Amino acid sequence: MKQRIKRFLPIILIAILMGIVYATGIYRDLSFQNLKAYHSDLLLYVSKHPIAAPVIYIIVYIVATALSIPGGLFLSLIGGFLFPIPLSTLYVLIGATTGATLLFLSARSALGEKLFQKAGPKLKKMEKGFKENAVSYLLFLRFVPLFPFWLVNLAPAVFNVKLRTFIWTTLVGILPGAYVFTQAGEGLGAIFQSQGSLSLDAIFNIKVKIALIALGIFALIPIVAKKIRGKNA
Repeated sequence: MKQRIKRFLPIILIAILMGIVYATGIYRDLSFQNLKAYHSDLLLYVSKHPIAAPVIYIIVYIVATALSIPGGLFLSLIGGFLFPIPLSTLYVLIGATTGATLLFLSARSALGEKLFQKAGPKLKKMEKGFKENAVSYLLFLRFVPLFPFWLVNLAPAVFNVKLRTFIWTTLVGILPGAYVFTQAGEGLGAIFQSQGSLSLDAIFNIKVKIALIALGIFALIPIVAKKIRGKNA
């Protein structure tokens, strides 16, 4: 009984914290309006606390990712605004990857082994396919944001993907997006001064979308090649 409680404790704790966050609506404070109102204070704090500020930022990013709080893109923009490139991109990578890994480990501890003990043949067949092509699948899901970030963190846990594979594919997969959004955040100061408005469509424009889709297709090439070789064998 104690072992069972220990296994489910991390995911239960995350679920409770998620409930508190959504019930209180704290995540709504992550808004462009608030950033515009307090951007001078934030910059002043960063200049006065060059060590504490990045640490706090990374911790906030870790918590937001682990609890699947909406606003990862916005946090990346803030990182680019507050910290210079490439440090801002590095902070986003550390925060997002660590938070994703915590959620992955919690879900795998609670769901992984027990789920597959009761799994039917179809689920086990999917697990086999996912394991055989885990790197390609994960990179594709990271490069092309077709699915919510939290879902891409949970799916590998369900299919029992190796921890090291999950970590490095997450790092590599979110790198292009992290750079794009922190780079965009770097220009927020000029927007505030000109009283202009920020358009996410302008940041996530057609060129960026095409680049990410191209990366996703590139990640799937090994799977396609393997299937072609299997048919010709």
